Amino acid sequence: MTLFVNNLTVIDFSYFCPKRGPIGESWIVDLTLDGELNDESMVLDFALVKKQVKRIIDASVDHSLAIPIQADLQFEEADGYCQIDATFADTHHFAMRAPLAAVSKIDAPIINEQSVVAHLTALIQPELPDNVKGIGINLRPEPSNSFYYHYSHGLKKHDGNCQRIVHGHRSTIGIELDGMQMPRLQKLWSEKWRDIYLLSEEDKVSASELQHIRAHDGDICSKYTANQGEFELALSAQCVDVLPCDTTVECIADYIAQELKREHPDSAIKVTAYEGVGKGSISYA
Repeated sequence: MTLFVNNLTVIDFSYFCPKRGPIGESWIVDLTLDGELNDESMVLDFALVKKQVKRIIDASVDHSLAIPIQADLQFEEADGYCQIDATFADTHHFAMRAPLAAVSKIDAPIINEQSVVAHLTALIQPELPDNVKGIGINLRPEPSNSFYYHYSHGLKKHDGNCQRIVHGHRSTIGIELDGMQMPRLQKLWSEKWRDIYLLSEEDKVSASELQHIRAHDGDICSKYTANQGEFELALSAQCVDVLPCDTTVECIADYIAQELKREHPDSAIKVTAYEGVGKGSISYA
C-alpha cells in the first residue's frame, strides 16, 4: 500500500556549488510511504506524516547551507561551530563561520535533488514505524513561466532560523509599470541577481574585523551576532549586492520599487517579490 502527500512542505535553503558558489534554492517536497496497514487501517496517519516528517526536514536542510563534503573544500568543526573555505568558478572565494546547526553536511560531491533526497531518506526512515517499509521523496522547484533569481542572505534580527548567514530562496519577480507587466525589467532583475548574496549594508565589515575566517582580496565581508551565535562571511564581490536596508522580502520589494522609480519617475510602479514559493511582498512607488 502506498500513501502520498504532495506539497508536504517547502525547503528554503542555500547550497554550495563548486562552479557557482552559494546558491539560494526553494524545493517543494512530495512524499510517498510504502508499507502495510497498521491497527488503524492506515500506513501512517496524515497528521503524523505532516508533523513528524516535516519536523525532520525543517530541522535538517531547511534554512541552512548545504555543503557537499566530498567536494574540494576545507570544512572544519570545533566547539559547536564550523568553518568553510572554498574556491569556485576557478577564481572566486567563499568562506563562512557559523554554528553547526546552520549547515547541512551532505555526503556527496555535489548538491542536487538526488543527493538531498538520499540525505533526507537516511534521516527520516529510522524515525518511521515498522510497518512503513519504504519512503519516496520528490524535490521540485515551483513551476513558473516568469523570471526568477537565486538569492542567499542572513537576517540577524530574526528570532528563528532566518538569522543564519547563508540561507536562501529561488524567487520569481513581477514588475508592473502603469498597470502593465514588464517582462523586460523582470528579466533584467533576474539576471542582475542570478546566484546573488544580498547583504545589508549595516552588516558589512572590513576584512580586518573578521576574527575566525580569512578574506581574499576583492571579498566583501560580513559579521554579526544573533541569538543562535556568531556568524562571519567572506565572498567575492562579484557575487554580492550590498543593499541600504535589511534583506527581508519586504525590504527587497521596496528596494526594487524605489530603484525602478528613479528610472521611471513618471510611472506607477508595482513590484511583487517572492520569497521562495507562495509567499512574498508587494511594494508600490
